[in-house]
Parts: sequence; C-alpha cells; structure tokens
Amino acid sequence: MKNLNLIIAGVGGQGSVLASHMVAMAAIRDGLRARVGETFGAAMRGGAVASHVRIGEDVNAPLVPRGGAEIVLAMEPLEGLRNVVDFMAKGGLLLTNTHEWLPVNVNIGRAKYPNMEQIRDAVAKLGGKIIEIDGTSLAQQAGNVRTLNVVMLGALAATGKLPFSTETLRQVITENVPRKTVDMNLKAFDLGLKSI
Repeated sequence: MKNLNLIIAGVGGQGSVLASHMVAMAAIRDGLRARVGETFGAAMRGGAVASHVRIGEDVNAPLVPRGGAEIVLAMEPLEGLRNVVDFMAKGGLLLTNTHEWLPVNVNIGRAKYPNMEQIRDAVAKLGGKIIEIDGTSLAQQAGNVRTLNVVMLGALAATGKLPFSTETLRQVITENVPRKTVDMNLKAFDLGLKSI
C-alpha cells in the first residue's frame, strides 16, 4: 500500500478545497484509505487556504505533520512557499502555478512578494524539487480561469506520484464539477496532464 501526504495550497476562491476532496475520493475509489483536513487564513475570498490530504493504511489524523508532505501542490506561488517551509519533507516536491495572487499586505506595501527565482532557491535550500507551470493560462485556454484547480490536478497526475489511476481521478472530476462545465474541466485536466 502506497502512502502519500499532500498539501494543496492556494487562496480562497481558487478551488483548492474541492481539489483536495477529489484527490481523496479518487484514492478511496481505488481502494485506498484517505483523510482530508483544511486550514484557513482570513475568512474571506483571497485568504490563505491549505488542504491536507493523507492517503495510507496507518493514516488517522487529517493534518500532515510538519516536515511530512511529499508534495505541495500550489494554486499560487507564495502560498506554495509558505506551506513548503512548514510542511515539505526532505526531497519533497513543490508543484506550483506561476501566476501570482498578491495578498493584502503586499498590495498595501507592508510586505514584498518573492519572485520565482527566490522561491526556487528557497525550495532548493530546503532539499526539495520544484515544477512550475502557468496553470492560470492553461485554465483560460480551457475556457475559464476557474478551472485552475483541475489544471493543477492534471499536472499532479502527470508527476506519476499519485497512488491511484489517472482515469479514476478523471471520473471523480466528471462527477464533482457542475454538469454544464464537465467538458471544459476535462479539457483543463488534459492541459495540465500534458504540461509536464
């Protein structure tokens, strides 16, 4: 039985919570045990969100322990970095969208947003690897920027690190997005799958 500790990070409104639940559903459908837990920053659209997905036989607690995440999937680079610093395991992977969503403290000049080179350097210093994709552009290409979470799930599947089949994840996506958006979301998934 393969184990996986995954964190899906983003900001409110990017669909990271739905993405985490779809990963867990796909794992369960393929006969694995899964737990999901969320942590939220400011309770508003645009606030920090981190969804923890734990897959494995001995998984009881829903939150990934510090230094225990094999993968951090980031809808937004800064939130990815924040979760890498706290949770990524040595040798872990940050799979991130490159499109920035500036938090309030950056917008009002109280903080500086790191560039991708700084994020790459930080991940390397922590002993991790990074894969970058322009998920936002791929979501727009699929037909709607709101499909970003599904683009990123496609990229996640392309890493080969999920302990369940890509086809199972595709079926779960089909069943859990609004019916009128199924084709657009499947296109988004395939674009993400081909991005790596």
